[in-house]
Amino acid sequence: MASTCNRCYVLMVLGIVVISSMVASCGANLLQDFDLTWGDNRAKIFNKGQLLSLSLDKASGSGFQSKKEYLFGRIDMQLKLVSGNSAGTVTAYYLSSQGPTHDEIDFEFLGNVSGDPYILHTNVFSQGKGNREQQFYLWFDPTRNFHTYSIIWKPQHIIFLVDNIPIRVFKNAESVGVPFPKNQPMRIYSSLWSADDWATRGGLVKTDWSKAPFIAYYRNFKATEFSSISSNSLSDEAVQSNEIDANGRRRLRWVQKYFMIYNYCKDLKRFPQGLPAEC
Repeated sequence: MASTCNRCYVLMVLGIVVISSMVASCGANLLQDFDLTWGDNRAKIFNKGQLLSLSLDKASGSGFQSKKEYLFGRIDMQLKLVSGNSAGTVTAYYLSSQGPTHDEIDFEFLGNVSGDPYILHTNVFSQGKGNREQQFYLWFDPTRNFHTYSIIWKPQHIIFLVDNIPIRVFKNAESVGVPFPKNQPMRIYSSLWSADDWATRGGLVKTDWSKAPFIAYYRNFKATEFSSISSNSLSDEAVQSNEIDANGRRRLRWVQKYFMIYNYCKDLKRFPQGLPAEC
């Protein structure tokens, strides 16, 4: 009996060691996790590393990047976006590698005039090629409170989530010749900048600089790293069913039915020779 218990204990400890080697999770201290990279004093970290702000005025925007690079994982960040008349402003929050064949996973929040909804713009780059845009309205006002924006990045797929609700799944389609971001480690970046030549209604609405400074806030960053070995050991169906349950799949369909406003996979005018292979 004692030897059986000992074996159970050893197996339990080994299981804990294996699991901990597969997944490493770290909580937030923004001072420890990020560098303020541009914008002079327009980017700030305060409350002992618990809150970060980016600011934009007519002279400059601002930005930050993670100290670490990540290769597969779940990235969570809470944002409160620029309030009021944010037309012409873009708050970008994304993962990216460097170089001409870079990989990138994008959230971009396109501001609007007071009372009109933000547009959430998503995109995926692999080996320097993007053009995989999907855009959404949000079902809440992202300027009133903090909301959590997450990216799950695994060799099988990339999942975009808002408040833990999946809004987009980009699957690995290497089997049909579509490059997938899986070899280049990426840093986390964010910036607040003016793009009034295109951001709001195709550039028709310009930034009202009398409303500056424009400020966005960040908190509760969390990075959970996955090893490529553990991620590849599961089938895509097993991974996705573990991450998106039946309720999650219903919510994904709900978001895409009622809140998606652009999907490159349905843009026949843009791709007259045929839609991209992953579509």
